[in-house]
Amino acid sequence: MLRRIVILMGSMTALALWLASGHSARAETAAALSASDAGDDRYAIHGQITYVEQETGSFNAPYHGPNSLTPDQGRETVDATLYLGARLWSGAEAWANVEMDQGFGLSNTLGVAGFPSGEDYKVGRDQPYFRLARLFVRHTFDFGGDTDHVEAAANQFAAAHTADRVVVTIGKVSVTDIFDTNQYAHDPRVDFLNWSVIDTGSFDYAADAWGYTVGAAVEWYRGDWTFRGGAFDLSDVPNSTHLEPGFHEFQLDAEIERRYQIAGHHGRALLTGFYSRGYMALLNDALAYAKETGGPVDLAAVRQYRSRSGIGISAEQELTDDFGAFARAGTGDGDTEAYEFTDIDRTIAAGLSLQGTRWKRPLDVVGLAAVVNNISATRQRFLDAGGLGILVGDGQLPHPGAERIVETYYKSAVLDRINVTFDYQHIINPAYNRDRGPVPVYAIRIHMYF
Repeated sequence: MLRRIVILMGSMTALALWLASGHSARAETAAALSASDAGDDRYAIHGQITYVEQETGSFNAPYHGPNSLTPDQGRETVDATLYLGARLWSGAEAWANVEMDQGFGLSNTLGVAGFPSGEDYKVGRDQPYFRLARLFVRHTFDFGGDTDHVEAAANQFAAAHTADRVVVTIGKVSVTDIFDTNQYAHDPRVDFLNWSVIDTGSFDYAADAWGYTVGAAVEWYRGDWTFRGGAFDLSDVPNSTHLEPGFHEFQLDAEIERRYQIAGHHGRALLTGFYSRGYMALLNDALAYAKETGGPVDLAAVRQYRSRSGIGISAEQELTDDFGAFARAGTGDGDTEAYEFTDIDRTIAAGLSLQGTRWKRPLDVVGLAAVVNNISATRQRFLDAGGLGILVGDGQLPHPGAERIVETYYKSAVLDRINVTFDYQHIINPAYNRDRGPVPVYAIRIHMYF
């Protein structure tokens, strides 16, 4: 891993310097800005602890498959993270995130494509266990323009950077740390919980079973525009706990961001695409293999080195100083098995977020979102034949329908740096199955941070 990071650092730095060509007249000013803003905080420590208790109520479930959601159950998860940062040289910082996890998602994180808790991983354990979630270096090259101030936070030193800049990130990260971000719906520890609300459901981003990967990304900020590109390791096999080293199986991501103002209120729009290359199965090949052999629908038996791609758009808009809206939509290849994230070929989501200033609780937040997820006709036939996706598979699917989810939450700041959130989700046609549901899901979340 270290060798890959060194090689990527050299390549990405060369690209950053190429993008910087033409800015030499402002380089001296930018360097002075970086030096004057560095401050005395050479090191940083942040932390967080999040507890989520989630339960399903009773719902119609006439049959049950290997990946089905179970009625009347409760599960809990706990995670604690230590964020350790150090300034390396002017413009560069390194971060390591050590995390402790414990607990299980509902039905072992199975049964709904838009799964109801982003705090639930595809790996569950009774006893607490530790892992290195992130380990990366970020270097910002400032080239002039107005000054943008960044507040200190987890994985971010306080800094002042110029509007025209290039940011290079290399190491172990989550793709969604950089791509498909949204200020209202992106962090299951503080806002919405549902997977297909906090991320674009069809964005099959490179990740291990915990949502992290190794790779590099370059971001070029130019006025009101940002252009992003990245290359990341895929898992060794779909939905695995292990990454494929050396980019033998890889993903390329690209994103264009446009920032703007409407009536004095900030907004932005994103166009995000991915291209994955690895050993994947065509769903029709798996169906044909099962028919030929008389055995079960087996994706592993027909995997070959091939591609899967998709594209998504999203927007967020501040409506007032304490009220904002967001929307996402995306589509992906519906003939190939989903590789990393979840079984969604088409998605559209929208929501609102309101701070509690109007009732004199400025740190409280209430959110409301709705999402519709769907799959291709090919994936419907695959599931009806008993095929199993990453999260879904009821053993049959005679009456398919779009998965529709509504989520609402109220987050209350009960003490300094301690929030308690009450969350409710209503899921119609879980796993695209009109024979099952609707599913009520209740949750309480306690989040502490420093």
